Amino acid sequence: MGVAVLVLLLAVGGLGIALIAGGDDEPEVTTGPTTSTTEEPGGTEPSAAPSSEAPSVPNNNAVTAKYSSDFEEVCAGGAILNAADYTAGSNTTKVYAFSNSPERANDWRTRSVGYDKPFYAKSADFTTVSVVACLTTVPGSEGTPKKCDYKDRDEKPIQVDYISSRLDVTFYAAKTGQKLGTGEQVNAPANRCPSYISYNSSTMKAYAAPDEGAITAAIEKFLTN
Repeated sequence: MGVAVLVLLLAVGGLGIALIAGGDDEPEVTTGPTTSTTEEPGGTEPSAAPSSEAPSVPNNNAVTAKYSSDFEEVCAGGAILNAADYTAGSNTTKVYAFSNSPERANDWRTRSVGYDKPFYAKSADFTTVSVVACLTTVPGSEGTPKKCDYKDRDEKPIQVDYISSRLDVTFYAAKTGQKLGTGEQVNAPANRCPSYISYNSSTMKAYAAPDEGAITAAIEKFLTN
């Protein structure tokens, strides 16, 4: 079709990346043994109210954050020693969000949402963050895979199963790891094949990213309850 494709292969973890000229969708960033390529043409639950204040419970897995991405440790059962203290009802609460996927349960991706909302914090302002929202796929919520056609680095046609799902949202106090409550489930729609996709080269599967607007709404509802 005359479309120029730029392919960049990374030797670490079998991760490959390719971009298609003129793609409409924003890229999705992943970690771990996945492969990326480009497309070839052709129920909610009620939100639980947060506790009045998270107690200072010692957490043996607490670490000192150097970067905003270190806050993913909260989703893995840890805590952040230099995070801000959490106080329920505060209108200055800052929140970071992370999600994983069934195939990469131990790898958490940053979900930057709510740029125009009071809870948003820039990556450089991580010490102001007191709450972490962790999104995990609801078992059995996966939809029928959407078959997406791409080309690999050798221009060989491949097909990837692009999968929708729903994710549970759990909120934690960043400084202690204390669970604060849960939010409404978030959809991860797979309505169309993206121009850029990251997939597992062993299973040929890719899980759709959670809807950013839904994450924002879940955080806002949690903070106002």
